[in-house]
Amino acid sequence: MRSNELDSNGFWQPDVTVATLVLHEGRFLVVEEEVRGERVINQPAGHLEPEESLAHAALRETLEETGWDVELTAFVGAYQWKAPVAPDGSGGRHYLRFAFAARPLAHHPGRPLDAGILRPLWLTPAELHACADRHRSPLVWRVVADYLAGQRRPLDTVTQLA
Repeated sequence: MRSNELDSNGFWQPDVTVATLVLHEGRFLVVEEEVRGERVINQPAGHLEPEESLAHAALRETLEETGWDVELTAFVGAYQWKAPVAPDGSGGRHYLRFAFAARPLAHHPGRPLDAGILRPLWLTPAELHACADRHRSPLVWRVVADYLAGQRRPLDTVTQLA
């Protein structure tokens, strides 16, 4: 289903994603990944799976993309973004990203990473900002900027009801 089309019930649904900002010793944990033949930088991030809480999705995606177990410490914010349409007609999807702050707990260096992930990196805010032309989307820096500005909310701001 293209982002501007309705599902079989007549509803439009954006792609729901999570992202995790892991800060340790002044550096953010990010991933270098290959997307449509380009090397881009992103936070550990990915799609919410059926029956999964947003918090669990953030923990799972961080482990799958970086090999790091983390502990969520705060909810940074929710962000809506529409990707541009590429010349080939791809893109144009709408994303609703839920961003969490976390601290690292344990690294599993031998763990295989998700397909497309080239490597995890630890970058200072200045290093991350300097490679903005390689960010997967404008969401990458916006979430970091909000975090650096002190934007943090309690984790119970985001709740899954059973």
